[in-house]
Amino acid sequence: VKENHPFAILAWVILPDHLHCIWRLPEGDDDFSIRWQLIKTRFTRRAREERKVWQGRFWEHVIKDEGDLIRHVEYIHYNPVKHGYARSPMEWPHSSFKRFVENGMYSSEWGNGGPGCVIGCVGME
Repeated sequence: VKENHPFAILAWVILPDHLHCIWRLPEGDDDFSIRWQLIKTRFTRRAREERKVWQGRFWEHVIKDEGDLIRHVEYIHYNPVKHGYARSPMEWPHSSFKRFVENGMYSSEWGNGGPGCVIGCVGME
């Protein structure tokens, strides 16, 4: 899909019942829908199980500025804790959080009440 409809994945998390991601699309291209449609179709064709995998819809949000981007990245990384799948973002293996830690953007203690805690301290609904 990325070959024919380029985008960069800035942040992501996959949970048992949903996922979140932030994409950067090329300048002047805002077609999220075609990308999701193609991803869902290709994944579903390869899936072996007969149960429904995807929700019928998705919610998009255009990032307004740097502060909005930071809030959404933090929301994504804290989501496994919010839903009770992990005690800290560092514990959850299915997200971009560890890459952010490796790149020095977060402390490994972020989100569990440790240094650099933002969402984990105040909560985000």
